[in-house]
Amino acid sequence: MKKFMVAVLIIGAFIFYSFIYDHSNPVAAVPSSTSEPSSSSSSSSSTPANNSAPSTGGSGTTYKDGTYTGSVEDAFYGNIQVKVVIQNGKITSVPFLQYPNDRSRSQLINSYADPQLSNEAIQAQSAHVDIVSGATDSSEAFIQSLSNALTQAKA
Repeated sequence: MKKFMVAVLIIGAFIFYSFIYDHSNPVAAVPSSTSEPSSSSSSSSSTPANNSAPSTGGSGTTYKDGTYTGSVEDAFYGNIQVKVVIQNGKITSVPFLQYPNDRSRSQLINSYADPQLSNEAIQAQSAHVDIVSGATDSSEAFIQSLSNALTQAKA
């Protein structure tokens, strides 16, 4: 009887923890998604384009024109690597050089996450992008690779 009670207690604690964990994780992601786009859109719209000098990105840094390749980052089911193209001091494109695509699930996740991440980086003019729900590992690896490329691009 003693073993049964201990087993019930452990299982109950696990179920309670699982319930708490599932409900607390999305709440942590919500505040960053509501505050970041408003600050990045105001800074990118107020920055005038200037062909003679590099402009500042959404994070207040200055980028040199050119193409910069980010580091290869682990996204659990494969590697992610991006390239950033800077023209007139602004991020104009962020193509993926590597991404997990050997499994059908990875292909599905990256088919919707990759364009969102690239578009957000262009809008934010920085690596401060929101994590795509359902593609956390890919999003974090994207941010790391893009951050590495933008560090190279700082004037």
